[in-house]
Amino acid sequence: MMGSPANSKFPVLLSMLVCLSCGFGAALVASPAAAQDSGATLADLAADAGPDGAAKLVAGAKKEGGVTVYTSETVDDIAVLSKAFEAKYGVKLNVWRGSSEDILQRGVVEARGGRFDVDAFETGATTMESLHREQLLQAVDASAFADLAPQAIRPHHEWIGTRYNIFVAAYNTGVIAGNDLPKSYQDFLDPRWKDKLGIEQDDSDWFGTVVDALGEQQGLALFHDIVANNGISVRKGHTLLTNLVISGEVPLAIGTYLYRVAQLKNRGAPIDWLALAPVIARFEGAGIARRAPHPYAAMLYLDFMLTDAQEILAKRDFYPADIKVKPMPTNMTLTFLDPAQALDQNEKWSKYYRDIVTHQAR
Repeated sequence: MMGSPANSKFPVLLSMLVCLSCGFGAALVASPAAAQDSGATLADLAADAGPDGAAKLVAGAKKEGGVTVYTSETVDDIAVLSKAFEAKYGVKLNVWRGSSEDILQRGVVEARGGRFDVDAFETGATTMESLHREQLLQAVDASAFADLAPQAIRPHHEWIGTRYNIFVAAYNTGVIAGNDLPKSYQDFLDPRWKDKLGIEQDDSDWFGTVVDALGEQQGLALFHDIVANNGISVRKGHTLLTNLVISGEVPLAIGTYLYRVAQLKNRGAPIDWLALAPVIARFEGAGIARRAPHPYAAMLYLDFMLTDAQEILAKRDFYPADIKVKPMPTNMTLTFLDPAQALDQNEKWSKYYRDIVTHQAR
């Protein structure tokens, strides 16, 4: 899906290195504009390249008292990451959880109203890219970048991929037999799938990437015929959709997250997954708010997400950005969604998704 790169309205930035040595994972680079936005704090941090810089960062975060993050992670995953962060640093992780759409709306509305409560954002790639275009994020650099998948690092460095979601079809193992499973999207035209399919309401970026890979005209016609012939149930939220597969209300869901299906399967739920080509992957990422009220703690949180959190995410069935912690899967070929391209073509694919899928669903 070809598109223009993200447009940056920022002036040319002269970077100031924040050296976080002594084994501290991320060395952050703050722009002069960001330093001005946060008063002298970031400038002071950037000037402190001594061996005790990491300790001073932790001390500063403790003095600030906490860090506020807007995130779309599940409640269970937030709890595990918060516990680990607070145990390591003694700094309170304050979380506001919402959908990616809610996070973007809240971040933009607050900033335009002159309210700066958030220190960092952690959510899906297209929302993070939107926050970048709204000039709400601070450019950073990190030594941890060397271990990350290339797709995790955006050219502007204003947010960094922390993990990626792989879109797969999920099915109820008590309702659908293994030998009945589709081998391609074309198979969903079979009458056996009538009134058995479900899909997420806001996956137009995924939809656009799939259709583009299939060939635009052919892909649009295929999804039109699937919905027209067999119907499809549209639900809001990937977690809800996955739970409905487990209950049997939606026997097979197109476009769920592999990590969540794996978590529930490992707990004994009657659910499994299959990958249909093209297999789309989309990064979740984290970035520091340009006007972060707790800059020490914000940088500490980002460093945590790029280092310690990578192991935690891997143990919870995620695919972390650090490919040394968990290599990319070898049993499927991934097509990574480009968030800048998705934003450039958002209007087009949102309209197609509404007209062909959500408005025609039954």
